[in-house]
Amino acid sequence: MLTLDRKQSPAFKTVEKIQMIHAGEQRLRNNIPVYSINAGTQELIKIEFLFSAGMYQQEIPLQASTVNAMMEEGTSKLTAAQIAEKIDYYGAFLETGVSQDSASIVLYTLNKHLKSTLPVVEQLIKDSVFPKNELDTHIRNKKQAFYVNNQKVANIARKRFTELLFGEKHPYGINVKESDFDAIDKSHLKDFYSKYYRASNCKIILAGKVDDDVFGLLDNHFGGNDWNAETDLSSKSIPKIVTSEEHSHLVFKEDAVQSAIRIGKVLFNKTHPDFQSLQILNTIFGGYFGSRLMSNIREDKGYTYGIGSGIVSLQNSGYFFIATEVGVEVCQNAINEIYFEMNRLRQELVPEDELQLVKNYLLGTFLRSIDGPFALAERFKGIMEYNLQYDYFDNYIATIKEISASKLRNLANAYFDKDSMLELVAGKK
Repeated sequence: MLTLDRKQSPAFKTVEKIQMIHAGEQRLRNNIPVYSINAGTQELIKIEFLFSAGMYQQEIPLQASTVNAMMEEGTSKLTAAQIAEKIDYYGAFLETGVSQDSASIVLYTLNKHLKSTLPVVEQLIKDSVFPKNELDTHIRNKKQAFYVNNQKVANIARKRFTELLFGEKHPYGINVKESDFDAIDKSHLKDFYSKYYRASNCKIILAGKVDDDVFGLLDNHFGGNDWNAETDLSSKSIPKIVTSEEHSHLVFKEDAVQSAIRIGKVLFNKTHPDFQSLQILNTIFGGYFGSRLMSNIREDKGYTYGIGSGIVSLQNSGYFFIATEVGVEVCQNAINEIYFEMNRLRQELVPEDELQLVKNYLLGTFLRSIDGPFALAERFKGIMEYNLQYDYFDNYIATIKEISASKLRNLANAYFDKDSMLELVAGKK
């Protein structure tokens, strides 16, 4: 029996190469692509139905999110209570979600209960009826939440920031207003549902114990032409991105104790050649708990409980942002320190020990993000939606390992220019 020497620390090893299980592809009879990751030891499966039916596609505010949320609220054959009862009876779980670019319906179930749970999902996707009582309740609850959230400077800043970045008429910049809750009705939901929740606009991702029976059941329930449509989904006219030309903005709130700060700019998405390198620079700057923004503005100055930065990839654009909340009396000081740290990266080389720490952190984070079939499915979805291949991950690992301090300084000079940033404060400045 091997005795553990607890005085001896484990050997340190760097990540050399990452092996990932790749998704296989099949097609249902009606040509819906089905991507499957057959992994894991449990008799459990996740099925995600993915539609290009996000905020980018909607004609009016609330349309995409309300349709997606209401799909569990009743079909022509099942009430909301019956749907919930059937899913709960088999220990399954339903999850709906909507983002800027897409919407999803996800089923988690034991393999042995797939025959019983999949027909329920079929009804949601093909036969949702949006009952008026449930719709009225949903809108009333969302409206109340809107009132509450609109008092918080963080929410005010988040919404106004995207308006300033993309323009109030662009899908990525449009935000919900109070009048939108009274304008949405059942006809808007039915129009969006009938147009976008169709076989021609659907992709399916399987993860877990995937066998031939799973594909056969999917083909039986979703492989027919009964839910196809001839609508041209590419015909929608999208306004151009119009970023505010003014550098600094204030949304004044008289009773604010804290001010929410947003600083950033329109960038690009993960298909751009600099995206992966910029992710590394962002991690150093404000992308993890040990970042420079956290060390300076939280740990050293004590201006905030938390501050961070990120790069958001959207299918038709992307943006960089810095976000925090600080006391109103130190708001300008915090902004000055943000630009100070930004300028340091433009002028100084990142020390080797700091760079190596971030490299190890990113490699470890990536390893954790591919642990298990469901995580692998999320990673695959992240490249599939951009028509990228698995070499994207190989390139990412290589970029982490090979990037130099001089390369990072060049990136900072290219993208971290104060004059190119849009600055917003919600509260007092």
